[in-house]
Amino acid sequence: MMTRTALALAGAAALTLAAPALAQDEGATLGIMLGFTGPLESLSPAIAAGAELAVEEVNQSGNFMGGATVTTVRGDDTCIDAGAATAAAERLVTSDGVDGIMGAMCSGVTGAVLSNVALPNGVVMISPSATSPALSTVEDDGLFFRTAPSDSRQGEIIADILTEKGVSEAALTFTNNDYGKGLSDSIAAAFEAAGGTITINAPHEDGKGDYSAEVAALAAAGGEILIVAGYLDQGGRGIIQASLDSGAFETFFLPDGMVGEALVEAIGDPLDGSYGVLPGSDSEGAQVFTSLAEEAGNETGVYAPEAYDAAALMLLAMQKAGSTNPSEYKVAVSEVANAPGEEILPGELGRALEIIADGGDVDYVGATAVELVEGGESAGSFREIEISDGSIETVQYR
Repeated sequence: MMTRTALALAGAAALTLAAPALAQDEGATLGIMLGFTGPLESLSPAIAAGAELAVEEVNQSGNFMGGATVTTVRGDDTCIDAGAATAAAERLVTSDGVDGIMGAMCSGVTGAVLSNVALPNGVVMISPSATSPALSTVEDDGLFFRTAPSDSRQGEIIADILTEKGVSEAALTFTNNDYGKGLSDSIAAAFEAAGGTITINAPHEDGKGDYSAEVAALAAAGGEILIVAGYLDQGGRGIIQASLDSGAFETFFLPDGMVGEALVEAIGDPLDGSYGVLPGSDSEGAQVFTSLAEEAGNETGVYAPEAYDAAALMLLAMQKAGSTNPSEYKVAVSEVANAPGEEILPGELGRALEIIADGGDVDYVGATAVELVEGGESAGSFREIEISDGSIETVQYR
């Protein structure tokens, strides 16, 4: 695997030397729009680095649009403030002239940016992390895609794990926004369909200093475990800490927005024994991406592989369409993501660009075994984890 990666990067470096002889295009600009501040700010740097790793690889190859260069510009969507996210997206489109947006991050702001900025301006968005089921049916004129699977699927996976562990009753709290509500509804429906009981399904607000009242209500309802569909840097962490302080719950289920080293570091040993799930794959591409990221000195946290794939898909689609105009390349996103074509893994973007330029087809497998289904949805797979000895350990992939 390392040999294949090394060869791919060596090939990219060799092609870079030939790039000046190619006809230069105006290039492309990608917006990297994530919650650099807000309740998931500890996750955003690694996600951004994943997208920028793909861009760097494309630029090193010299094969993009006749030797053109791709540049990136970051925008802060805050994850929770729709107004701020909309303003940031407008700046990316009007001031920075982006040809596409890798983002946004959280579901609520993603919907706001899509409706208020991307759709009116005809800009493609590929989110690596917005998972609300509501985004599956939103009006998008073929401009919106995502490389993370919908929470409708995550709810089914969570129900399966709880059932397999013999949990019959669980309390559930969710961050009071589109992401939290959609995920909690999905979890409740799937768990109850499997014969389980949700004793309480209660929202919580982010940014509070005291969650004792919320925890008291959850404890009164009872349950063998507390499912926290929240954010690890905000209310979700507060709920867990207040639960531990009061002795209300000892074990927690952690959906994707709660899985990160920052939570483990903040809570410490009392988190041992808790478990959860997040999008992830044990495919060859996932392992290659991890190696590439480590070689670049990047962290490989949740949604970083999805971000690499989102940026790669956008650039390969531009190459396929022969244009950086979103109205022209949007139809090529699914074409490069799915069969038929030569399978492409991380580290092989330069070769993919060359195949496309020569009139061939590619099937971009990427870091997350990419497969786009109807409406630009990711079929997706999940990584089951548990907290043991102060670290996040992989149990299996589903």
